Amino acid sequence: MDYPEYKKLGYPIGSGVKEAACKTLVKQRLSQSGMKWTKGGVDDILLARGLILSDSRWNQFWNKIDRFGYVNAN
Repeated sequence: MDYPEYKKLGYPIGSGVKEAACKTLVKQRLSQSGMKWTKGGVDDILLARGLILSDSRWNQFWNKIDRFGYVNAN
């Protein structure tokens, strides 16, 4: 990995951004009091949460569903 080049371009090169995203995306949602999850439930909620928290991804997702329909990969 070319750290000096990525740093010059303003890319985060430490793990802090990833750790903060994990806390925001996953832990805050899945660790609420009294919650129990199945793997399928976790997969579904994290997909929706990731779409909602990512700029423009929510609309991209629904545009794709409108064009191709929904196919469950499980």
